[in-house]
Amino acid sequence: MFILRPAQERGRTSHGWLESLHTFSFDHYQNPAHMGFRNLRVINEDRVAPGKGFPMHAHRDMEILSVVISGSLAHEDDAGGQGVIRAGEVQRITAGDGIRHSEFNPDDQNEVHFFQIWIFPERKNLEPGYETAAFPLEDLDNELILVGSPDGRNGSVVIHQDVRLYFGTLERTRTLNFSLDSVRYGWLQAISGTLICNGKSLRPGDGAAISDETDLTFSALDPCRFLFFDLN
Repeated sequence: MFILRPAQERGRTSHGWLESLHTFSFDHYQNPAHMGFRNLRVINEDRVAPGKGFPMHAHRDMEILSVVISGSLAHEDDAGGQGVIRAGEVQRITAGDGIRHSEFNPDDQNEVHFFQIWIFPERKNLEPGYETAAFPLEDLDNELILVGSPDGRNGSVVIHQDVRLYFGTLERTRTLNFSLDSVRYGWLQAISGTLICNGKSLRPGDGAAISDETDLTFSALDPCRFLFFDLN
């Protein structure tokens, strides 16, 4: 079963320096029908203007991932984590029992486009942490690459939850197959291009909740990129 979450129905936050689209309820956008899916709580598609960003603020008991599509994002936190991630890199913050962090666009000319993802952790009061990993996302052709997992395999960032996050790319008319365990769920988030999954079409920004499906076939009407979450 597929339940489509159309891009145009997402919530929106606009602050001049920030354009953010919310797949699920977030901040001032609250929609009781869209509070998350399984352990997936937030998917925000953010664009931050040059030299701008989110000043130091607090979080707890959440796994926060950032997947940079273009530009760069600078991170700093009060647990000693810091760094700059760029297109093709993924960042994981474990907020745990409390962390304060900031995220800024260090580029004074170009915006940063990234997906901010929140996942409920396996338990509360984890030790705060920070991790980044680089992947050849810009060079992928017709691949589904693991970028986040509970065990950090294949160089993926460690997510403290039974969730696996994949980044997919497809050239026009190409296909990829994925086997989803019968007791698990999927969330598909289109980034660019026109993606077809088991006959369902997704355009940029569309999402889809997937259940009771085991054999998934991804195909592209034109070159596309997407995120896929394998969820318990």
